Amino acid sequence: MRADKIREQDSAELKRQSSDFREQSFRLRFQMAMGQTDGLKKLRVLKKDRARMLTVLRDRELHPETAPEPVAKKKKKGK
Repeated sequence: MRADKIREQDSAELKRQSSDFREQSFRLRFQMAMGQTDGLKKLRVLKKDRARMLTVLRDRELHPETAPEPVAKKKKKGK
């Protein structure tokens, strides 16, 4: 996941995804230890994505004036 897409999400969504990624990485590490999968690349990607999410959350926490919550975009009505 790219950093600009992460910044577009609100904090609640980022926290939920971060916890989901943590659970997925736990399950993947467990499977790797049991010899059931070769998901090393997937584990690395999960860890990096979670780190990006936590970085954005921390940035919003420390600097709320420079990193505000994203505003939902209004959808245009098509005729």
